[in-house]
Order: sequence, then C-alpha cells, then structure tokens
Amino acid sequence: MVYYLENINEPCFLKFVLPGVTVNKGEHFITDQNEYEMIRKECYIMRHFIYVFLLLSVSTVAFGVTGASVTYQVNGQSYEGYYISPSDQAPFVLLIHDWDGLTDYEVKRANMLAELGYSVFALDLFGAGVRPTKVTDKRQHTGELYKNREKMRALMKGALDTAKDKGARIDEAVAVGYCFGGAAVLELARSGADLKGFATFHGGLKTPQGQNYTNTRGEILIMHGSADTAITLDQFADLAQELESAGVAHEMITYGGAQHAFTVSGGKRYQETADKKSWKRFTEFLADTFKN
Repeated sequence: MVYYLENINEPCFLKFVLPGVTVNKGEHFITDQNEYEMIRKECYIMRHFIYVFLLLSVSTVAFGVTGASVTYQVNGQSYEGYYISPSDQAPFVLLIHDWDGLTDYEVKRANMLAELGYSVFALDLFGAGVRPTKVTDKRQHTGELYKNREKMRALMKGALDTAKDKGARIDEAVAVGYCFGGAAVLELARSGADLKGFATFHGGLKTPQGQNYTNTRGEILIMHGSADTAITLDQFADLAQELESAGVAHEMITYGGAQHAFTVSGGKRYQETADKKSWKRFTEFLADTFKN
C-alpha cells in the first residue's frame, strides 16, 4: 500500500512514500485516496492562481505603462500627439509620422519603445483631427510643410516643448521618423536641434536647396530599401557624400529587395526581414547613443 505525504509547512507540496519512511516534523501521512485527489485538485487551482497572479504582476511592470493622447498648441493651432513613459528617468524618443498623419502604426511603435524603457512622444504635424486617407490629401499636407520648412521646424520644436512639459528628458533624446517623418527628422537634424541622434526608416533623403548639415549635432542612422523607387539609391549616395563632407557621424544601411515603406506591416511592400533587421539596428543605436 502507498501512503501519500503532505508537508503542511509548504502548501501544495505533495509526494508519495512507502510505509516505514521517516516523517519529518510538520509532515503527516494521507492514506485516503479521495482525500489525496481533493488536495491535489485544490493545489492545482492554487498553483494556477499563483501563476496568473505572477504573470499579471510581470505584465504590470513590463507592459503596464499606459500611453495617452495629448492635445497641445503650436502658434495658436491645436495638435494631437501621443505620449507614453515608463519612468521619469527614461531616455526620450521623438517619433514622427508618415504622410497619413499620426495613426495606430506610430502608436504601436511608441508602445514598443516604451516596453524597451524609453519615453516617447509621437507628434502631430498636420493638426488635431487631420488624418488624411486619400493620396491627394496626403500630398497636400506634406507638400505644404515641404514648402514651408520654418513651419515644419516650429512644429517639431513645439512638440519637443510639449514633451518636456510632460516630463520627458529632452536633453537625452533621439528623433526617429518614417517616410515623410524621416524627411522631417533630417530637417530637424539640419536645424541644429540639440539631440543625441537622428534615425530614419525609408525616409526622404533629399536636402533642400540652400541647406546643409553643418549645424547637425547628433549621429545620423539611415535605414533604406535598395528597391525603393520613390527614394532612389542615387539620393542615398548623395546624402552619404553630404554627411561625409560635413563631418557628421553617420551610418547608412540598405536592405536588399526592400521597397519603400518596407516596415509597414500589412502593406503591399512590407518586407519582414528588412523590418526586423532595421528595428534591431535601431534599438541598438538607441542603446549605444544613450550609453555614451
């Protein structure tokens, strides 16, 4: 006959022993099969509860930070960004949207960065409620800012000021942008903004006439698709020459077969390999930049 042993000092510690085995203090035998099955069931429920509790606790620490929409003013006009911060001491990332405005895509990327320990402000360059869906509207809104670079710079400065008011450490900051947002990031770099780094994913690379990178303070990271027909490799090479001539620290990467907007999951031109590689390089860039 097999006896079942429960350690009353260690809840749900069950094992079986043979008769005659020495029993330690705090332990007793359970000889009834039904009682054993009942205890085993209760222990399963308890262990499951503890597991769920610990999982939720870890989730609260790692993923429980909640972002929020932020309405702010720049030169009398309302804009609506998104701010998320895991702690007051977190390094800061300014995130600039594509030509369709601030959407769920930028919010998703902001949340991904927050999970890595960064505060993020996804700014708005078009205005509260302006989220164009038609190509003609997208071209209109981006075109207005391409023609008015001073306004573009003012909007980015206003976003930085807003992030500072929210508690972001803009003295420990990197700017990143996608497509149109990448072009805006390079505009910010040329403006002499005091940021530690500037990164672009499949962003516009042309330098407007009369501008240069002599005032750029931080390192530049360019992640580009070799198969991008909207922003050609000729433009990529031209920018490399400009940055080298200006003495700006930079790294420029092309991903074979990747087209424009290669990071936009669900899009026709999405390339998973390039998306994952570029994101990995960007997170390394952040870690290295804020370490120095």
